[in-house]
Amino acid sequence: MKSGYSEVNGLSMYYEIHGEGNPLVLIHGGGSTIETTFGRIIPFLKKKRKLIAVELQAHGHTNDRDTFLTFEQDAADVAKLLENLEISKADFLGFSNGGQTAIELALHYPQLVDKLILASAFYKRSAAAPQFWEGFEGAKIEWLPEVLKEAYLKANNSEAGLLNMFNKDVQRMRTFKGWEDEQIRSIKAPTLVINGNQDVGSLEHAVEMCNNIPTCELVVFPGGHGTYLGTIESLPNGIWPEFNATKLIEEFLNN
Repeated sequence: MKSGYSEVNGLSMYYEIHGEGNPLVLIHGGGSTIETTFGRIIPFLKKKRKLIAVELQAHGHTNDRDTFLTFEQDAADVAKLLENLEISKADFLGFSNGGQTAIELALHYPQLVDKLILASAFYKRSAAAPQFWEGFEGAKIEWLPEVLKEAYLKANNSEAGLLNMFNKDVQRMRTFKGWEDEQIRSIKAPTLVINGNQDVGSLEHAVEMCNNIPTCELVVFPGGHGTYLGTIESLPNGIWPEFNATKLIEEFLNN
């Protein structure tokens, strides 16, 4: 594994490269790091792929800039990182907020995107229950899962940085507007949409998103928000189910 930092639009962005082969970019979820979102699945995917895993603005090892978080800026940062690494085209796997960043990449940097995997992501507010959105009003750092706090502090030993990341993630979701159906219909990349049957976004929305993307497949796994990927905060008793998304992701990318 190779790790390093790259100067990206005023950030010192942390990234890791695992394995060899065609590039697959991994984009983590909100409040997360490479390890918490993808630590369970990387050992399998790297056998046949060159994985470029990133940590976005204010997350993990990556520093912050004096701006709010936006998916547009995250997409611009990932695009610049790939330019710095001399990667002109790649597949993308985005989980949760990382999936929303991947949507921005597909819309605004289509030349970079070969295949697209949107895991537990949604593109409109109606995808999630009203209680989900209400939770961002008055959200407290104590509500962040302990495993995510520990992972951030392991990467960046700063309580102030942890609180800053949390507040900025909350602000972004509090003001989330999403995308219009017409924008989603304009995505050209072959896409795989993955959802859990007890996910944040509804199954109805996952079907709608897949129907709107011209070349799209949909799969639903049992479990919650990212259980099928092994995201650390989603695992019951810390155990990744044997029935997970690894083989399906490999098949989608290789076909």
